[in-house]
Amino acid sequence: MTGYGMITTFASGFIFPFIIAMVWGKYVEAHKIFGGIVVAGMVVGTMWMVNHGVGFIVQGDNAPWVDQAWAAGIGLLAFGFFKKASFKKTLPTMIFAVLGGIAAGFIVSALGK
Repeated sequence: MTGYGMITTFASGFIFPFIIAMVWGKYVEAHKIFGGIVVAGMVVGTMWMVNHGVGFIVQGDNAPWVDQAWAAGIGLLAFGFFKKASFKKTLPTMIFAVLGGIAAGFIVSALGK
């Protein structure tokens, strides 16, 4: 991995959970479930295009396997610790996130992509 790839992977891995932490909750509070769906499309979709479409997160080419889901998970976990959130309260969300990732991986694998 080149120096440029390290910088873009790190920066993008930081920006994605930062935007989620700053924006998502406010949209859900203001617009309930519709706000969550809109933000999911806007934030996750846009960051996916930047990370994977443009290639800010480097994968392959002698690089460690990094995905934006790992960046979001680790970044939001760190944000929760910083805010002194209850680990017990977040455990169901973490479990369902892992199950969702497994289901998505299975579907993508079954589609052959």
